[in-house]
Amino acid sequence: MDNIGIVVGSLDAAISFFAELGLVLEGRAMVEGEWAGRVTGLGDQRVEIAMMRTPDGHSRLELSRFITPPVVADHRNAPVNALGYLRVMFAVDDIDDTLVRLRKHGAELVSSEVVQYQDAYRLCYIRGPEGLLIGLAQELG
Repeated sequence: MDNIGIVVGSLDAAISFFAELGLVLEGRAMVEGEWAGRVTGLGDQRVEIAMMRTPDGHSRLELSRFITPPVVADHRNAPVNALGYLRVMFAVDDIDDTLVRLRKHGAELVSSEVVQYQDAYRLCYIRGPEGLLIGLAQELG
């Protein structure tokens, strides 16, 4: 996999949030013109993107803020069982510490608790900037 893309309204807020999770900003650029629209099927487009790399260097997250054409749908408040791509799950070393740091960026637990799955994981879903659904998983043992 090369990357996962997330459309956001505020690129700065999303970059800060994902940097708190340990992702590193690789670069920021404007992607525009007819060639880009041929890839996405949107025609002439203007999109500001930021590419962020995971700490292990194996994956990247592409954050996109569409200037034109305007965003036409909003799936951020869809429940976890809605069809389509809904969330990204991040492995963390300490889920409690991660939650404290992410709350400073507006993150809120989807349910009221972090849940332990057997002796293997502690898990939770949070709503991050702009209501983005993010999963956190701490491997135990």
